[in-house]
Amino acid sequence: MDISIEQIAEAALSLPSDARALLADRLVESLDPLADPDVRSAWAAEAQRRLADLRSGKIKAIPAHEVLAHVRSQSK
Repeated sequence: MDISIEQIAEAALSLPSDARALLADRLVESLDPLADPDVRSAWAAEAQRRLADLRSGKIKAIPAHEVLAHVRSQSK
């Protein structure tokens, strides 16, 4: 197969929008590190640890509106 990236991109861009969305999803999915079972397992363990810390009171949740206000104030 001797097709350039530019030819593939040109062909992909000529597809209807729903087909382009499906193709984009498939391409991103192929790069997803969560496809690796070890990575997926590590993230699941981390999520469980964080949830346990939150439920036990070890850490405190911060409301999204406060986080966003802080981020916005820092970017000015």
